[in-house]
Parts: sequence; structure tokens; C-alpha cells
Amino acid sequence: MSEKKMPKVGFVSLGCPKNLVDSEVMLGTLAGQGYSITPHKEDADIIVVNTCGFIDSAKKESIDTILEMAELKTQGNCKKLVVAGCLAERYRAEIQKEIPEIDFIFGPDELGRVLEAVQLDSSAVVPDVSIDALYTSKEVPTIPRILTTPSYMAYLKISEGCDHVCSFCAIPGFRGRFRSRSVPDLVAESRRLAEQGVRELVIVSQDTMAYGRDIGLPDGITALLRELVRIDGLQWVRFLYCYPNMVSDDLVRLVAEEDRLCKYFDIPYQHASRNVLDRMRRGGNRSMFERQIDAIRRLMPGAGLRTSFIVGFPGETEGDFNEVLTFVNNVQFDNVGVFLYSDEEGTGAFDLDSKVLRRVAARRRNQLMKQQAKLSTKKLRSMIGRTLEVLLEGRSDESDLLLQGRMETQAPEIDGHVLINDTGDIEPVTGEFYKVEITDSLEYDLIGKMGS
Repeated sequence: MSEKKMPKVGFVSLGCPKNLVDSEVMLGTLAGQGYSITPHKEDADIIVVNTCGFIDSAKKESIDTILEMAELKTQGNCKKLVVAGCLAERYRAEIQKEIPEIDFIFGPDELGRVLEAVQLDSSAVVPDVSIDALYTSKEVPTIPRILTTPSYMAYLKISEGCDHVCSFCAIPGFRGRFRSRSVPDLVAESRRLAEQGVRELVIVSQDTMAYGRDIGLPDGITALLRELVRIDGLQWVRFLYCYPNMVSDDLVRLVAEEDRLCKYFDIPYQHASRNVLDRMRRGGNRSMFERQIDAIRRLMPGAGLRTSFIVGFPGETEGDFNEVLTFVNNVQFDNVGVFLYSDEEGTGAFDLDSKVLRRVAARRRNQLMKQQAKLSTKKLRSMIGRTLEVLLEGRSDESDLLLQGRMETQAPEIDGHVLINDTGDIEPVTGEFYKVEITDSLEYDLIGKMGS
């Protein structure tokens, strides 16, 4: 008797790395039940779109992608369209009404429903597997996961949800209260990843610094990192998304002491003006933030520092914006992301007065990015002549004639690269670490050659 042919499932994952990990868990769950996974959406019998619903641009990308996949139901091979993730949770009823091609919809805290969602035979028995946003499941003790990142790096999602009340952010409304995964689960998953060949582990969550507080670990992120750096095989462990007032002295000291912890801090300050920060319900001010960065650099002069800002927040004056320019000039971040304020229904900022015109916000964003480009150019130029350890990523996005890699102060996907135009006598292998002498620099990238 021939085996039953399982349908092919195609996945589209949008948004942040946390969403990507959710997609990888769902892919692993499907593969564990015998489903065939295809990277070619035209060949898929079922298409799952894991959506982002954070800000306007992300929502638009999600809707456009859903509509694109819906066309494959009428003109292609697709028999079933499934929508998951944040947009699905936030606008479930509206999406189902406006896009009738959608056959199944579920949110980020019910990942196990993907097995129900992909059923083509309505009379078939659906596996009773419950997997939530923390990847806990009685039926599946070791949650399977198919990596979609390069084989040498992986993201580790350590928690779900957020308890902060930032007035611009809708995430708590559809991702829920902050919940930590357990240290043993995270260590076990990280060990499995290392055994698969992962060399760089990147920790992500909505609020990394709050890790463990809900499960009785007051300085949980430090305790977790101490465990992760002991895992054989991991060479770089980095963490993203540090809420400013929760970066402890113990954490900074640990990063300085542990070779495997990347000397890299991603602290989204969002603004520098006390007036705007108060309206954002975040608190803090420029002088406080500058003292924090000084403390980090005293212990680690070469630490990489990334931040992000929102410009055009309701009530932001030219004086408030100039505080950001001064902050960036004083601190000289390695990398800066700048986002236009997005007016999101259901947030505290939605009802604030003194909205800033879009063209004014766009002009401020361009001015800030232009200033950062000059600072980055100058900072990178000062690195010419140094020899750095670089993780090789393979052929460059810029040109097939170049290789590209990253220093420990460059996070994947969001920061610049080290472009390599000379490998000497070395036969380079993607995913390995090499010494690279920096010979030139650009606005956001370095250029170098490998030693012979």
C-alpha cells in the first residue's frame, strides 16, 4: 500500500526576528507531522503568512503579502491560505471580512493551531498538539524547529509579551503580558542549536532586560547569559532590545568579563528630550542616558552601541528634536535606526494633541540620518589598519566579487558589514571566524583582507 502523499506547505514570515522564530517552530511542528515544506510558493498546496502588525508600514506589507498569496488561490496551485501572527491577532475580524480568500486565521499565542490550519481533508483527524507562544507543549516535550537563518547563526526567543506602557506601542495589546521561558528550556534549546552548528546565538524578546522577573529571577538575564556562555560550540552570544533603565551594572560587568558575550549593546532610547519621553511614558532624559553610555564605555571602550529613535511624536518641537541631534553627536553611536511616528489606534499616543506634520517628521528623520552617516563614516575611518575577528557570511550582497562578514559589534541584518576583497592564501569557509585587516572604509561598512 502506498503512503499517503502529504501536502506541500509554503511559509512567508514577516516582521521581527521574534516572529521568525515563531515561524521556525511552526515549520518544525509541521515537518514533525510529515508535511513537506517548500520554499517555492508557486508549488505550495497551503500557504501560511505569519504577519506583523506593529506599525503602518508593517501592516501594509502584511496585507500586500496576503493579497499576493490570495492570487495564488485563484490562479495558482494554492488550495488553502492561512494567516497567523500579530496582524491576525490584532485585526482578526476585519481581515476575515475584507479578504474572504483567507481560510484560517490564528494569533501568536496559539502556534499549535497551525496543524489544524493546514488540514485539506475536513474529515481527517487533527493532531491534538498544543503549542503556545512560550513553546510549551505536553505533547511535544522538545519543540522542533527548522532554522531559516544561515546555519551558523540562530535567534533565541526568551520571552513573550511586554508589561511596559509606552504610549506609542500596541504590542502589549496583541502579544499579552510579559512571560519568561524557563532557564532549563532555553539552555536545552541553545545546546541543540550549538550541536546543529550554530556559532552565533542572538537573544531576542519584546523586553530582554525583564527576563526572569516573572518567574522569581530578579536578575534573570544575567543568570541566563552565564549559563549560555558555557555551552560548547557557541562562540558569540549577543542580546538585543535592552530597555534603558533596566541595564544593570552586573550585566555590563558580565559582558566585559565573558569572551563569548559580544561587546554590543542595543538600547532603543526612542528619544532624548524629557518632554517627549514623558509623553511616551518612558521617562529618562539625555544626561541620564549619556551617563549610562559612559559607564559602558569605561569598562569596554570598543563596545558597539546601537539605538533607535522615533521622530515626529505628538508634541515634538524643534527644540526636542535638537536634543536628539545633540545626544547622537555627543555619544557617537555605532548604529542608529530612525522611525517616523506611526499613529496606532489603541495606543495612548493616538489621542494625544499637537500631532506633527508628516513632512516635518520626514525632514527630521532625514536630518538625523544624514548626521549619523557623517559620524559613522568618521568612526569607521579610524579603524583602518586594525585587525579584527570577523564571522564570514559568504558572498556580499553588494557584489559577487566580494565576501562579507561581521565583527562582534555588528548584529545580523540591522548593522553594517566587513567587506573582504582579498583572501590571500586562505580558502574561506562560510560560518567560520577569520582575522581581517581593515584597509578602507565606507559610510556604514569596512573593507579588509584576510591574513595569509
